[in-house]
Amino acid sequence: MYCCQQVLVGKNPELIPILTFLCEQYHKLTNMGIYYGRQLYFKARISIGKYYLEKVYKHNYHYKVLYSQAAQQILRTVAESFRSYYSLIKAYREGKILDIPRIPNYRKKGGMATVSYPKQALKLKDNQIRVPLGNTCKRWFGIDSFLIPMPSNLAFSSLKELRILPRNRCFYWEFVYEKEIVIKPQLDRENVLGIDHGVNNWLTCVSNINTSLIVDGKHPPLSPPGRGTKGVGWYNKQISTIKENQPTGFWSNKLAEVTEKRNRQMRDGINKAARIVINHCAQKFYWYNCIWLE
Repeated sequence: MYCCQQVLVGKNPELIPILTFLCEQYHKLTNMGIYYGRQLYFKARISIGKYYLEKVYKHNYHYKVLYSQAAQQILRTVAESFRSYYSLIKAYREGKILDIPRIPNYRKKGGMATVSYPKQALKLKDNQIRVPLGNTCKRWFGIDSFLIPMPSNLAFSSLKELRILPRNRCFYWEFVYEKEIVIKPQLDRENVLGIDHGVNNWLTCVSNINTSLIVDGKHPPLSPPGRGTKGVGWYNKQISTIKENQPTGFWSNKLAEVTEKRNRQMRDGINKAARIVINHCAQKFYWYNCIWLE
């Protein structure tokens, strides 16, 4: 089983420009791969092979500014998305799916994309991970790599991929690692847990064997006081106040900061709520089929 751990990148004035440059170039290379894939489909209906885009763009500027394995990773991801699209088109024509699939579209101009480094491109040095850079980065920034601390709870041998995630004007390290499942739960399909999601009572759970629980949407342990699902209005009010008398599409550092804080709180609340439900099922020494009631 594969897991992912996120670590917020601190405000490093030397590292942030490098990460910004990498994510911008990754974004542009992604759009180039999507353009080529769309043209092949519209003009010739030709499928893209796994390594096809690498051969096309290996001499391109945006390809060469990145480390080769990182550039290959994004082009293979684009090729995979088009192969998935071809499979969906085939399934639609055979009547296996009802909705017409949409061809992969371009990313928004001027944005940043997630940079991905496979395990073989990384090295561990003094309990720090060495992340290599392309030749252009070496010339521009005067360094051939940078170091990031290895999380103390992970082993480098279990690491499969390192991702640099840009989000709301900050960056995250994403460590993708493999984890062995020691105990596999036995699913009892006769037991069913119905889950009805709301606002004040975020999750109302009732089983067919006379057990129940309610996860509160307003108070701890779900989230800090006043910051539950019912307290999401504070975010909407702040956003409305900041955007007042501003043009459409306005965005600022303050908006990014408020949005990122709210997203972290909601993600933390969702994880805690999921743990409460899982513990409820596990402590009875049986597992449920869960049904979400709309």
